[in-house]
Amino acid sequence: MTGEVAGSRGESRSAAGGRNPWLIAIVVSIATFMLMLDTSIANVALRNIAGSLAAGMDEGTWVITTYLVANSVIIPISGWLASIIGRKRYYMFCVATFTLASLLCGLAPNLELLILFRILQGLGGGGMAPSEQSILADTFPPEKRSQAFALYGIAVIVAPTVGPTVGGWLTDHFSWHWIFFINVPFGIMSLALVQWLVVEPDVLERERLERLRGGLRIDWVGFILVATALGCLEIFLDEGQRNDWFASGFITTAAVISAIALLLLIPWELSRNDPIVDVGLLFTRQFGMSFLVMMAVGAVLFSTTQLMPQLQQTAFAYTALLSGLSMMPGGIAMLFMMPVSGFVTGLVQPKYLMMVGMSVVAVALWHMTSITPDASFSFFAYARVFLMIALPFLFIPISTAAYVGLPPQKTNQASALINVARNLGGSIGVSLSNTVLAQHAQLHQSNLVAHTGQSSAAYQQVLRHATEHFVAQGSPMVEAKQQAIGWIGQLIARQATLLAYVDVFHYCAVVTALFVPLALLLRSPKPNADQAH
Repeated sequence: MTGEVAGSRGESRSAAGGRNPWLIAIVVSIATFMLMLDTSIANVALRNIAGSLAAGMDEGTWVITTYLVANSVIIPISGWLASIIGRKRYYMFCVATFTLASLLCGLAPNLELLILFRILQGLGGGGMAPSEQSILADTFPPEKRSQAFALYGIAVIVAPTVGPTVGGWLTDHFSWHWIFFINVPFGIMSLALVQWLVVEPDVLERERLERLRGGLRIDWVGFILVATALGCLEIFLDEGQRNDWFASGFITTAAVISAIALLLLIPWELSRNDPIVDVGLLFTRQFGMSFLVMMAVGAVLFSTTQLMPQLQQTAFAYTALLSGLSMMPGGIAMLFMMPVSGFVTGLVQPKYLMMVGMSVVAVALWHMTSITPDASFSFFAYARVFLMIALPFLFIPISTAAYVGLPPQKTNQASALINVARNLGGSIGVSLSNTVLAQHAQLHQSNLVAHTGQSSAAYQQVLRHATEHFVAQGSPMVEAKQQAIGWIGQLIARQATLLAYVDVFHYCAVVTALFVPLALLLRSPKPNADQAH
């Protein structure tokens, strides 16, 4: 079965070329795994990168920010680029660019060159996922798409969960350079297999030539607007907390420019016959709702993937490797749930699965609010499993529902926008979570410090016991008292941090629950009907 659809569609748009389509799904998932692994792996090694290149942490964060900005700029226009260049040709160019940039990142002798190569890496990586999803949507018939996206989803969602573990292990046992070198063999293997097995359908090549017959018309205004809007938005979200948000002129300027560009982008693209980004899709009920729910999934996936290791390393003194290992059971659980979700999606309407998935995610996040200062490794592992078993029942139904009712020539644009939703949601989720975390940590610390005055009997009792402990360790009385006060200060800071994380999980649970009813707005696919129409 290769995705040939009757009716007006006529010719097959499959990339399998007579081969088993599942082979194509495996081939395109290789580069996806490499890409998603790299997205989360660099965060773990950021401190080592900054130290090795004689840079501060604030400067080092641009290694992450510039990659995300480049990614945000290229993803929304990747559908148009694939239509102009040719889907297979564009996809291979992206994989080659990402692979070469990874090698250059590992060899970078200073921070400036590393940031430059990360931009190149982001530009290459941004076009890969939309092209892959478009290939899958066209290669598999509607009734098989959910299973195809289940296989693809293993790479998309599992890779970020193992990224911190792999990154921690490579950094601890080798050096940060290897978090980039590891991409090179995967990239070379992906290029060889794509060249050998993936075909460019004749109908796509004809459509490309027809578009070019009247001359290449590039929507430069649309490109500049979308690049400015999403690029400045990514800077605003990623750097806002570190620069105190609107107290910074730089962050305020980025926010204003992004808002103006976005307001100009929508009417401009809606008035084009051949827009570089088909924003009209966002105003359809089916695709618009899928876009919003995918944003929520991205927010939950990326924010929790960053928050959990961060919590463990700050409040529980976990190493990068140990915090990564605590997330592994969740990734393994999801690995088993992906094919189950793919099978069930073919039997149950996607909107009902999405409601169930959102509900379970909300309960899992609420469960995280029960964390205590003596939480064990098993608590984190089980909490992660609880959360991750629900995500396949969101990712696959959304990916399937997004293409319902779309004509086949809009597949590339739809794939690009769905990836924008996931990445944008992730950036928003991480940014808001870190903001709430920082503000609430200060709030809780102020409240706890208020109970450490001379009039507090509980504080005086703890101070006395702590002082006696340090005296027993051999410290003089005066020094022991200072050590006791310092120890209590550290304890307060740790408790304030933990309470702030509890608040973040609480807000995430509430917001996720509010998204549950949105799924009811989705249309139900007609059994055995061509969903591409």
